[in-house]
Amino acid sequence: MEKVNSYIETNKERFIEELFGLIRIPSISSISEHKPDMLRAAEYWKESILKAGADKAEVMPTAGNPVVYGEKIIDPALPTVLVYAHYDVMPVDPINLWKSPPFEPEIREGKIYARGADDDKGQGFMHAKAFETMVKTGTLPCNVKFMIEGEEEIGSVNLGKWCEEHKDMLKADVILVSDTSMIGPDVPSITTGLRGLAYWQVEVTGPNRDLHSGLFGGAVANPINVLSKMISSMVDENNHITIPGFYDDVLEATPAERELLNKAPFSSAAYKQAIEVAELQGEKGYTTIEHTGIRPTFDVCGIWGGYTGEGAKTVLPSKAYAKISCRLVPNQNHEAIAQLFKKHFESIAPASVKVNVEILHGGQAYVCPIDLPAYKAAEKAYMETYGKQPIPMRSGGSIPIISTFESVLGLKSVLMGFGLESDAIHSPNENYPVENFYKGIETIIAFYQHFAKM
Repeated sequence: MEKVNSYIETNKERFIEELFGLIRIPSISSISEHKPDMLRAAEYWKESILKAGADKAEVMPTAGNPVVYGEKIIDPALPTVLVYAHYDVMPVDPINLWKSPPFEPEIREGKIYARGADDDKGQGFMHAKAFETMVKTGTLPCNVKFMIEGEEEIGSVNLGKWCEEHKDMLKADVILVSDTSMIGPDVPSITTGLRGLAYWQVEVTGPNRDLHSGLFGGAVANPINVLSKMISSMVDENNHITIPGFYDDVLEATPAERELLNKAPFSSAAYKQAIEVAELQGEKGYTTIEHTGIRPTFDVCGIWGGYTGEGAKTVLPSKAYAKISCRLVPNQNHEAIAQLFKKHFESIAPASVKVNVEILHGGQAYVCPIDLPAYKAAEKAYMETYGKQPIPMRSGGSIPIISTFESVLGLKSVLMGFGLESDAIHSPNENYPVENFYKGIETIIAFYQHFAKM
């Protein structure tokens, strides 16, 4: 390890500057005007993999944004790790809440502040630098393949088909991913489960044009009012989702699993303080850790309609919109849930409005067995770099493509995340501790060393 540690120490400032080069590319996959930036980010990744020591790397087309594929095969008889990451990022709105420009990364108080600093440019780039370190120091113990996509934040809509078309090229023993978080900076953890996702946009239409709220108010249904009532009916007083059939296929966690999950260190007071709320809520009968790990959810991610400009305008709007998502748990099929919601939401609409539900994207939940050899290698790696046994945890988030990897490629994924709850991913002032970036590189290298011996 002396050669490895020396290489990291010698090159650590360059590692950060090269990460900053990637972050400076505003690769927002959900906004069409950033299409050229998607290609720029893909090319940056390709060049980074090649410079790190890959035998080959290329930018490969899909029906949407391209996938970067690279590989180094040192011996076909040795194990192969397939590294997955994504180069696309979330939009930056509201921009006025950022303390520094989102695509001009800067370090403040030991943290990198920028969009993508954590999710997933910072975490993904750790793998490029871990790979480089092993190649340049002659310590790479197994084969490595890279698959870096540009559509994770919009549901990886084209990656499944791309994987189907390139199954032989993607043959490996395990998929390694860093796109999740740890319980705390000094509490290493490995994500053993991800929730699935179903996502819709709904449109409620009333009159054929915006109306004067004085002349028509009280006689004509207001689409915003109607939409609000419809949404509020989707969850009951116990925060139980009311869509008929929604829970039919839920795989309930066993009492033993729930007990293990709740052994993770958690402070309700600190949790509330961190996000500045006075009270938490959730489905009755479950703890906060269970709410975010093993139970499904219903959330309105955005809602709009009518006049939203400065000052007052007395208008009864023609239309109202909302973006709605459900986080799903093992055994819930996202396609079936998408149809259940669509059918139910359209059925409860009053005759005074017309409702249209558009299914945007989704993905299945995922569970990684803790007796998987690759999981055991990750466990040993964290113990080596953190000096502590990592805690297995279920994440409330979703990476829809992970379950697709299992069904299409027949591969399990090990989720070695180094982010923190305080990193504010998807929010203004996203950040990532510099220490976690370097610690992640060290732990990933340790994973390879242990996995090659399994």
